[in-house]
Amino acid sequence: MAVVSFIGAGPGDPELITLKAIKRIKAAGLILYAESLVPESVFLPHTSLKKDKIISSADLTLEETHQLMVETIRQGKNVARIHTGDPSIYGAIYEQMARLDQDEIETEVVPGISSAMAAAAALRTEFMIPDGTQTVMFTRAHGKTPVPELEDLERLAAHQSTMVIFLSALKAEVVVEKLTRHFPETTSAAIAYRVGWPDQKIIRTRLCDIHSSMVEHGITKQALILVGEAFAETKDINARSVLYGKAKRGQSNE
Repeated sequence: MAVVSFIGAGPGDPELITLKAIKRIKAAGLILYAESLVPESVFLPHTSLKKDKIISSADLTLEETHQLMVETIRQGKNVARIHTGDPSIYGAIYEQMARLDQDEIETEVVPGISSAMAAAAALRTEFMIPDGTQTVMFTRAHGKTPVPELEDLERLAAHQSTMVIFLSALKAEVVVEKLTRHFPETTSAAIAYRVGWPDQKIIRTRLCDIHSSMVEHGITKQALILVGEAFAETKDINARSVLYGKAKRGQSNE
């Protein structure tokens, strides 16, 4: 039976696409991808499809992409619907899958490496740190897509957890204003621009300097804002996870 595969292509680095994703791309009779977000170098080496079967969805409506998928599936051919990063994080797959479910078309999700994980790797850190925060929040600033009142950045900042803020480059000044109501202004922060792409920029900064750093580097889109003690440039040599603690032999570390 033909299937629509929602594929996470990773952050943009051709070496960060999974073997399973490559397998699905090779088997596809139609490839749909967002041209501005997914570089062709990630998937073109893995397909022999002609150009008319490799379509950018950037200028298509939800209904138009749905129709293309339905037509391909009814021809008995698989569809590779390629998304940037991991489809489960701001992947806009929910509404696509709802319509395919309604038409009783089989779907699957192939996970990918999120830009958030790629940014942490570029910064050589982890989101949770020993004796520090054990929570990470993936969120965004209020914009064209509304954010529930309970998830407003100011409310989330009250937890002082690690924060990874998507889709908010144009709202950097607002992000700083809301977060500094709970975080110290000097809290470590970073900007990850087009992480995984050839023109990647990783900028270490402080919470209070996020907006000015973006202005200085001309960044207005395709950037993550990362805030929290995990992004300090210097690591605490005294930090130690319980996993590597000096527990007595036979004693659980949990």
